[in-house]
Amino acid sequence: MTRLAILLTEGFADWEVAPLTASARTYFGFDVVTASPDGADVRSMGGMRVTPDISTNNLHAHAFDALVLCGGTIWETDKAPDVADIIEDFMAHGKVVAGICGATLPLASAGVLDRVAHTSNAPDFIAMAPGYTGKSRYRDEPHAVRDGKVITAAGSAPVTFAAEIYRALGHSGDELDQYVLMFGAEHQPKAA
Repeated sequence: MTRLAILLTEGFADWEVAPLTASARTYFGFDVVTASPDGADVRSMGGMRVTPDISTNNLHAHAFDALVLCGGTIWETDKAPDVADIIEDFMAHGKVVAGICGATLPLASAGVLDRVAHTSNAPDFIAMAPGYTGKSRYRDEPHAVRDGKVITAAGSAPVTFAAEIYRALGHSGDELDQYVLMFGAEHQPKAA
């Protein structure tokens, strides 16, 4: 069974992983495991309280197929958890690693985005990550960007973020394309 580790922090952005977690669990039958620093309850931007399944101390690449970092404003502060070792563990084991919105910052700080095509909320936003040198690989795209097993997205692209994670895990095809079209239909221009 495919296992996804979803890292949530205090003030996580509810909408950014919701399309992924709901469809992964109910449609694909994945085991979706939520984690937070110290295993503590977290409250989303929208006020939803989540009791995680595990602590980040238990996020080990050998137990999961993908690591998904949910965005939120904490990543822009000194309260952001240090997840560099977790990211490196997943990268070293060839696992899927994904970050959306503010969660692209820890990927950039860990050096992951220095060597792959990626996106984020804006070029100036990702540039504030300490140690980031991947400016030449930045793609200013409204949809998620996947380079191998690394997926990044702006906070406004949760549907293509989920879709690229599925593709990186080997789940692709017409059905997935239809999923993206259906959930992204509101963003298509109206016919004249």
